[in-house]
Amino acid sequence: MNAKKLIAAAVAVAALFAFPLVSGNPYYIHLVETIMIYAIVLFGLDIVVGYTGQVSLGHAGLFGIGAYTAGVLITKFELWVLLTLPMAVGITAAFGALLALPALRVTGPYLAMVTLAFGTIIQILINEMDFLTNGPMGITLRKPKLLGHQLDETEFFWLVAVLLLLSLVFVHRVLRSHLGRAFEALRGSPVASDCMGVSVYRYKVYAFVISAGLAGLAGSLYAYSEQYISPNTYNFELTVMFLLAIIMGGRKTRTGALLGAAIIVMLPKLLDDIELFRWASVAFAVAVVLGSAYLLARGKSTLKKVAIPAVGSVALAAVSFVLTTMADWRLSIFGVITLFVVYFLQDGIVGFVRNALNLQGHARTDAEQSRASGQGEKALQHQSGSGAPELLVAERVLMQFGGLKAINEVDLRVKRGSIHGLIGPNGSGKSTMMNVLTGIYVPTAGSIAFEQRSVVGRTSSDIALSGIARTFQNVQLFGEMTALQNVLVGLHHSFRSNLLDVALSTPRYRRENERSTARAHALLSLVGLSDLAGEEARNLPYGKQRLLEIARALALNPQLLLLDEPAAGLTAPDIKELVEIIQKIRAEGITVILIEHHMDVVMAICDTVTVLDFGQKIAEGEPAAVQSDPKVIEAYLGGEVAATPAH
Repeated sequence: MNAKKLIAAAVAVAALFAFPLVSGNPYYIHLVETIMIYAIVLFGLDIVVGYTGQVSLGHAGLFGIGAYTAGVLITKFELWVLLTLPMAVGITAAFGALLALPALRVTGPYLAMVTLAFGTIIQILINEMDFLTNGPMGITLRKPKLLGHQLDETEFFWLVAVLLLLSLVFVHRVLRSHLGRAFEALRGSPVASDCMGVSVYRYKVYAFVISAGLAGLAGSLYAYSEQYISPNTYNFELTVMFLLAIIMGGRKTRTGALLGAAIIVMLPKLLDDIELFRWASVAFAVAVVLGSAYLLARGKSTLKKVAIPAVGSVALAAVSFVLTTMADWRLSIFGVITLFVVYFLQDGIVGFVRNALNLQGHARTDAEQSRASGQGEKALQHQSGSGAPELLVAERVLMQFGGLKAINEVDLRVKRGSIHGLIGPNGSGKSTMMNVLTGIYVPTAGSIAFEQRSVVGRTSSDIALSGIARTFQNVQLFGEMTALQNVLVGLHHSFRSNLLDVALSTPRYRRENERSTARAHALLSLVGLSDLAGEEARNLPYGKQRLLEIARALALNPQLLLLDEPAAGLTAPDIKELVEIIQKIRAEGITVILIEHHMDVVMAICDTVTVLDFGQKIAEGEPAAVQSDPKVIEAYLGGEVAATPAH
């Protein structure tokens, strides 16, 4: 963190702690306190929604579990706050794990329904368990004691502020670590995550448990803050408010979570006071109009794009002066504001400001600052093997989808240290064979042994960690992550640091992170992408994306590298560079299976070529022999190509 950011952070923290002394108004102190508590929930919810891409409608229930854990421990057992807070975190995290283990086996609307049902069940249980929760009557409590001292409103505000800052540092460190990259990779491409050794299911559960723990901490603080809790507080409406806060503030940013918390706390208050709403709507309209003018002047937007937001905000300000009361229009205006933000500010308010001001994210800055670390680092490494001459042996492999035999009893033997070509017309079963070898598909019949150990029935992440890496026919990069971060996901296996190491930024974690960053830069340099380390993968040209996939696969230190049409989309000079890269890979002892439609590439660098047609192997041997095989000429190459000498 540079000096300017440190000074700004210090000023913000000082202002936060000085607020209750300067304000002196219990109402405003409680209002800011509530914003801080909600922000802690949103830090956790953003991990699930913003990073892993899951939709949880159960966080109000988890928030309620934290609140009632604190309430019960205080009223039934009179425990100290230093015990109730950690216990609330632990118990809520345990409930989060119980929810996540079955729920995260489904996705999309099914996951949303499961988590919604969980939240509803928790609310019903709280309401019905009179012996523990006092049922509909709720639980009354007071501000906690800390080391025997009864905290007043200001002192409790400071306690919440300290825990907010600790939560902020914890989440910030986690999300900038290998754990955060794993979470974000799940959203980008679950299939690629598994094939990089990052278990999709395991890390979804991991993210959900961390998120639940933060919800539990916030819930316990909320119980102390309100000094009264009841079942009706933790309903579906609260979950929707949490989700809206993430959307409006901006996902994948702690600033967005803080802003979102402020919005959902302040906006209902704002809509209760017509005079305050008028001032706020005028200020909002001025900000939107000035922002639109700035974007037009800088050429960052068009008149068509900014017209509706500008006109809409001005219209809202005008309507505010027509209304005489907010009672009948409160929900309608709230809905219009929400719709406006969701539709026109899809990256949230923070994302919109960053794009408008062209502010660089930390990922790009980190990539640029660490670029020199890759100099002198060895890029290519691979796991030591058994030494058996045949690295991969597949026998009578059958992959059947209903009545379609995508692979029909194919045998494949790949010699250690070779480049083995796998060619055939479109639809011949090449990519299906790749998917079978990497565990994406489980073969209907047959056996596959890698390093004399079967891979059938094993997960893609387990197979990847055993020494098989791959690229994809259709590029499967993590689009919102930088090129450097994509390669670092491939290096996830090199980290031994746990959550505690990351949270405390221990020397072990820092060493591993520095070593992995240097290796990632070396791999990017190998494929000619060192200058693009800080660029988001989705912004790279298609050919560069292909090369980035190779660098990411090599980060696994594989014994066997499966390349699925790596030359697709490359120019002639790029193809020449690709051939050199593949030859370097083979020179390091890494075995390669190459699927490619550029026959000059296949014939030039492959030691052995296997040809598939309609899921069956029709030829296998040295390139020259395969090139002149009548079956291959008929099925794939064509007479003119077959007559061309190999390059």
